[in-house]
Amino acid sequence: MNDKMFCYQCSQTAKGEGCTIRGVCGKTETLARLQDNLIFIMKGIAAYAYQMREFGVTDDEIDAFLEKGLYTTLTNVNFDIQSCIDLAIEGGQINIKAMSGLKKAHIDNYGEPEPAVVEKGASKGHGILVTGHDLKVLEELLKQTEGKGINVYTHSEMLIAHGYPELRKYEHLKGQLGGPWFDQKEIFSKYNIPVIVTTNCGLEPEEAYADRIYTTGIAQLPNAPHIDDYDFSDVIKQALELPELEEEKKTTYTTGFGKSTVLSLADKIKENVLNGNIKQFFVMGGCDVPYKPEMEYYREFVQKLPKETIILGVGCGKYRFNDIDLGDIDGIPRFIDLGQCNDSIVGAEILLALTEVFDMELNDLPVTFVLSWMEQKAVAILWSLLSLGLTNIHIGPILPAWIDETILNVLVDNFDLKLISTPEEDIKEILG
Repeated sequence: MNDKMFCYQCSQTAKGEGCTIRGVCGKTETLARLQDNLIFIMKGIAAYAYQMREFGVTDDEIDAFLEKGLYTTLTNVNFDIQSCIDLAIEGGQINIKAMSGLKKAHIDNYGEPEPAVVEKGASKGHGILVTGHDLKVLEELLKQTEGKGINVYTHSEMLIAHGYPELRKYEHLKGQLGGPWFDQKEIFSKYNIPVIVTTNCGLEPEEAYADRIYTTGIAQLPNAPHIDDYDFSDVIKQALELPELEEEKKTTYTTGFGKSTVLSLADKIKENVLNGNIKQFFVMGGCDVPYKPEMEYYREFVQKLPKETIILGVGCGKYRFNDIDLGDIDGIPRFIDLGQCNDSIVGAEILLALTEVFDMELNDLPVTFVLSWMEQKAVAILWSLLSLGLTNIHIGPILPAWIDETILNVLVDNFDLKLISTPEEDIKEILG
């Protein structure tokens, strides 16, 4: 946006159209951006709280913050810039609580994730494809398709499902079709099977699959049947009516590294750090965006890293590099896939545990965050990291349009946020 700010929240707006330089109410450009930031944090918190509720888990503190945060963004309520920063930090802490609650619900119901090699490609037989983030939907579908001769496949962020023991026990949970969210038009067209969209990242369907796409939960698409109460009978009926898929040559993804699995390697990790075999950990991933050559940064970054480094991957950004065989260091995989964007909480928990292993402060650990940033929900995760006191987070290469110079200065000045440049320059700066 070229305007310094834009607000058309009330009847006071300039010329009755909108304030673009400074609010008639007195709102500054920086304050307007910080209020936008707060709204995006609350969207992220709401996404995780919504999925928690599917498992019967609620939290009064989360609800109270959402009320306070929304009220704060009303006209003529809060003009204090520092107060909005403090609220963003509080929002980060509340988001940690929401992500932790959702992760606990997943583990309580499906067991803690364990490393799993997941086949990528179709197997012979009927099939249904599930995309999004909602593991409860996948579980209910697996129950209803058991013994019916239908293979169930995951797409995009559902990959982590294969790491959960109570989901992996279903033999007809076959594997993964496709990669990140934005390949869906290609993948959904290629495989002539029903598709269930569970949460965000659904796109308006192409004609090639418009008659076999369904939504459930919070997700909805134009003219697509919406499923309530986990009744997938219509999807199952269509899956059995459509022709069987043919067997494909497979490749693999590896996913499912839970907190316990990683921390079981703590002594070995410490030993290899102290003897120099491991020089740096990188937490990489986040959101991804198609058709932008700048996003190749992450693949190039991984390819140029020295062999004494380990990557913890989260979110759909990991698809930029999770097909690269990086090998291991003394049995420790050089690429550790923690799962969905909400599984960022696992990365945070691992780092906090490592502070005790190494007897170090968080920012003294040999860990660097290199994150891509696109989706609004990611704002909540960023502020969760900042609320832990993490500094020196590298982010980019494409920032959301609402991040202008004024709020970028807030992030840089207060939290030492760094914009990425080139893989070579950044690796040299981080490891130098």
